[in-house]
Amino acid sequence: MQYILNAPETINATIDLPASKSISNRALIINALAGNGIMPDNLSDCDDTEVILDALRDMPDTIDIKAAGTAMRFMTAYLAVTPGTHLLTGTERMKQRPIKVLVEALRYLGADISYEGNEGYPPLRINGKKLEGGSIEIPGNVSSQYISALLMVAPVMEKGLELKLTGDIISRPYIDLTLCTMIDFGAEAEWLGSDTIKVEPKPYSPRPYFIENDWSAASYWYEMLAINGNEESEIKLTGLTDGSRQGDSAVKYLFSMLGIKTIFETREPGVPTTVTLKRISMASDRLDYDFINQPDMVQTFVVCCCMMNRPFCFTGLSSLRIKETDRIEALKTEMRKLGYVIEETSPGELRWDGTRCEPEPGAAINTYEDHRMAMAFAPAAIKIPGLRINDPQVVSKSYPNFWLDLTRAGFAIGEEAGA
Repeated sequence: MQYILNAPETINATIDLPASKSISNRALIINALAGNGIMPDNLSDCDDTEVILDALRDMPDTIDIKAAGTAMRFMTAYLAVTPGTHLLTGTERMKQRPIKVLVEALRYLGADISYEGNEGYPPLRINGKKLEGGSIEIPGNVSSQYISALLMVAPVMEKGLELKLTGDIISRPYIDLTLCTMIDFGAEAEWLGSDTIKVEPKPYSPRPYFIENDWSAASYWYEMLAINGNEESEIKLTGLTDGSRQGDSAVKYLFSMLGIKTIFETREPGVPTTVTLKRISMASDRLDYDFINQPDMVQTFVVCCCMMNRPFCFTGLSSLRIKETDRIEALKTEMRKLGYVIEETSPGELRWDGTRCEPEPGAAINTYEDHRMAMAFAPAAIKIPGLRINDPQVVSKSYPNFWLDLTRAGFAIGEEAGA
């Protein structure tokens, strides 16, 4: 399937954002470990959360988490500490995504996990049991989901866990989000220093839990308003909190440099509210930023800066190569179709100095089974009428109503059979 997008001249819309996928997935695992029969409130309805929800509810012998990387990491740790034997598998792409660092760490702590295919990759055969726990070191520059997976199961280990992270630590806000969610459920967990986390062997306590909406989803609406450039445009986004624990809430600061002002209806800490986005005249001529703590925002800002003709240099991108696709190569390839030459000037660094090339007539953006490719490129239709997006259904991974919300905001979306 292929969508053909045309954007309105002015965008005035109120968008009910989806619940946070990141918080939902953490809350589900912790809630299950707490033995809580009451589900968290305002759970995300995205694919990634649904596969965890289905797995925890049914616990079949074979658990297929499809393309959900978060589910693969979190369920690996959960099954390792839960009695029973399960085969954990996913899509062909999932079978190419490394998981050795997490598996070896769990094995060191006493887990019984074996590879059913290639060494270091899913599918996994997991025989769950009580783990002793203890002290362990793992690299801090691997996926933060490995670290979060270990932390979430630590309270049910006999000795708890002392986890030292070596080298550079990427996506630290996601680790902090995990710790905060754990503490909300009664865990005792804290940073002992800049690189070591201690989790006491204290079981979780069942309790009601409400999940705020998703700042990652909000980023695409910031992008639309920034690219649109119309002073009459205004977007309202629901269910966000000021001082959010979500690492991607940093978009409100980053987009202020691209001319977008964020106005909260209320600033009461921790209370979800409606946020109003408005354009301001002041904006930076270029954007340089280290995305080590917000890697999922890179596609949004690459597309946005190019559409706004803002040169950039983005660093801290090493983890992008092991996401749903190799996002660095995908960005370079798809931006070239639109006439923009993006360069990887060193490992983990993308730069655009304004260099253009001849755009591909009638270009169709490939999404590579990656939800963020579809959502980050969709706002480019504001500058490129008739922009085509292949396999648009990938947005269901995190934002199932994305295309419906675009139509509510005035976008015209045509449909054709894909190439």
